[in-house]
Amino acid sequence: MGFHLPLIFALLSLAAVALANHAAQPAPQLYWNSVLPNTQMPRAISELLHPDSTNEEKSTNIMNAVGNGKQTDHKGKPENIPLANGIYYIRYDHPTDNYKNVAIFFLEKDMRPGATMNFQFLRNSNKATFLPRESAQSIPFSSNKLSEIFNHFSVKPTSVEAKTIKQTIKECEAPGVKGEEKYCATSLESMVDFSTSKLRTRNVQAISTEVLEKGATMAMHKYTTMPGLKKLAGDKVVVCHKQNYPYAVFYCHAIKPTAAYVLSLKGDDGVKVKAVAICHLDTSEWNPKHLAFQILKAKPGKIPICHFLPTDHIIWVPNRKSG
Repeated sequence: MGFHLPLIFALLSLAAVALANHAAQPAPQLYWNSVLPNTQMPRAISELLHPDSTNEEKSTNIMNAVGNGKQTDHKGKPENIPLANGIYYIRYDHPTDNYKNVAIFFLEKDMRPGATMNFQFLRNSNKATFLPRESAQSIPFSSNKLSEIFNHFSVKPTSVEAKTIKQTIKECEAPGVKGEEKYCATSLESMVDFSTSKLRTRNVQAISTEVLEKGATMAMHKYTTMPGLKKLAGDKVVVCHKQNYPYAVFYCHAIKPTAAYVLSLKGDDGVKVKAVAICHLDTSEWNPKHLAFQILKAKPGKIPICHFLPTDHIIWVPNRKSG
């Protein structure tokens, strides 16, 4: 049997390319590929692994990482802007507010095809990217270690950046509400581990809201719900919210009972959005003064409360085939 040298060289070349591509991938992506080989990575995560070097907004400046979340100037109070069909758009000026600068509350029936609403899919100005887990674990993340953290990032203790870092850690250390399982993931690897452990399966979907046209304006637009509303599997989901911090940190919490949906929206400018909506089915433990009840003129425990996820949030749900 003779040697087929051209074939051997071709196979060796392919192997070399594969090894080079493997080596070029960041450690968090390698972990994702290993643990979640059948799960597509959402844009909210992939853009934190492969940031666009041409993006004019990108900056490694610590101020852009932790201090640029301000949207309004209302001293921490929400600005309620009435919209069509009883739906409201809410802005917050606190960069680490739980609503992450934008929230919209509505009822499940408001997602029917043909329904319209005004909305603004804001992008968080925090461009902080993921650190490999080993690197993240080497940096303190505790209110007892603030001096070390400030020194590590060369931040003055009296600066705006220091205040934001302190606030993020405070929120991460605060106890969760009744029935909430929470965790602040300081790396993609830890986010994957938390989410899959709470869903008790690695056969999961990770989804984020995505504006499908590059360069689309982030201004307020009227959106129409298109046919094809999809309800995701399970009554328990894990939602991870991007925090303002020098590197990527996500506030993750497991929520039950919950219904999650993916729907297609089309703006009056022609821009299409794949939007993720969460509906909280049991609000009996919520504060009666919660803004959602004021907006929808409802009381705790009476009706499910729904809202969209901003583009830098991720929802984790089991696949329908999960056992």
